Amino acid sequence: MDRLGTGIGWRPEIADGIAELPGVDWVEVVAENICPGHLPPAVQALRARGTTVVPHGVSLGLGGAERPDPGRLAALAERAEALGAPLVTEHIAFVRAGGPLTASPAMEAGHLLPVPRTRDALDVLCENVRIAQDALPVPLAVENIAALVNWPGEEMTEGQFLAELVERTGVRLLIDVANLHTNLVNRNEDPATALDELPVEAIAYVHVAGGIERDGVWHDTHAHPVTRPVLDVLAELCARVTPPGVLLERDEDFPATGELAAELDAIRTVLKEAPTPTVLPAPAPAPVPRPLRATGVAVPRGTGTATAIGTADATGTVTATGTAAATATVGATGTAASTTDAARQRLAVAQTALLSALVAGTPAPEGFDRRRLLIQSRALAAKRASVVAKIAPELPDILGGDYRPGFLAYARHRPMRHGYRQDAMDFAVHLLAEGRPADPDAHRRLTQWWRDRAGPKPPRGGPAHRLAHAVGRALHRR
Repeated sequence: MDRLGTGIGWRPEIADGIAELPGVDWVEVVAENICPGHLPPAVQALRARGTTVVPHGVSLGLGGAERPDPGRLAALAERAEALGAPLVTEHIAFVRAGGPLTASPAMEAGHLLPVPRTRDALDVLCENVRIAQDALPVPLAVENIAALVNWPGEEMTEGQFLAELVERTGVRLLIDVANLHTNLVNRNEDPATALDELPVEAIAYVHVAGGIERDGVWHDTHAHPVTRPVLDVLAELCARVTPPGVLLERDEDFPATGELAAELDAIRTVLKEAPTPTVLPAPAPAPVPRPLRATGVAVPRGTGTATAIGTADATGTVTATGTAAATATVGATGTAASTTDAARQRLAVAQTALLSALVAGTPAPEGFDRRRLLIQSRALAAKRASVVAKIAPELPDILGGDYRPGFLAYARHRPMRHGYRQDAMDFAVHLLAEGRPADPDAHRRLTQWWRDRAGPKPPRGGPAHRLAHAVGRALHRR
């Protein structure tokens, strides 16, 4: 893996400050927030001066029961090529559930939710990662996430889960030390133990971010300064391996540029003071022929020949010993029989039950901590309200102080179905169908906002059609 150095997450709100920061070797962009044909001028300027840009995806849901969506994979690949990126990254998480596997309505979390550390989940994740590797033009690295809740009946520690994932797929790791600290507070999982169990030589780079503790729960906010305990976890990691790159993340409540510079300096100090590690980062895999699998799908690019559970040699090539070789892969051009179908079905049922409890108000699945589920549910609703307010700022402007309580009440039993933009539209439809807001001027403005964005009439017979008719009747009565 090429050395990246010290970097920062690029966000439009701090674009000017990032351009001024000294010693920034690279940046990471949220893949879904950029358009390949229209890169932000600030990102183009960074690339022109030789700054590496890495796309970081948040919507694939590689830990979900469904196979990765080919359209999302194609979009991520397009962004990697447009940015000339040396790799792309995603998360070990599920972000949606329901749908055909459970014969239930599809739901979106709008957030990264933890995958159970079970054999079923690992088998599904490994196949999903291989599908993604086949579709991407550069190597893939996947990130550990922070969690508020524990899955009952887990069969592995986080370190064991990640180690076997790497062994079976050859995927690289993006280790978030703030998330390791989060799991210490929320799940009583020792970061040192996780690092001891990890294949640290597979680390592509490291995330560092801030958070805050409330009522004994750590919230990975990316909106607060990096704390000393998080830097201590980074030091623990650096005692084991020299990471090719370390990146500071900040997504909300952006501080002055000087404060960001100070946080970057604190990270550099940890790297400088770290003892000589016992393990060096794995070298980039040597070029190897890309043999075709039985399905006609090429072996993942940039990972060596990853065909099964086995051991990696010095070039990163993984030699088969059985399990993964028996698991067929689904490529971009077709499908094959898969030994994960039963595991996918079981995982789909479990993830749908959890997500439904979090976003639709259904009873908590057996074995979960109800208090933690309530905390997570409220956090998801609050995030949903905040994101919708950013995407559709006219709504809080029209509704004033009624926006947030109104949205939280709406979201309590109404899962997000098709992303945040549609969520904003659905919220407006919900209000208008109920004859709200009561203020005539606010009602008129909301009506006009909805009409300007409603587009073609929805298909007859569906929920959108019925809602639109309800709105129409409400508007006609007024």
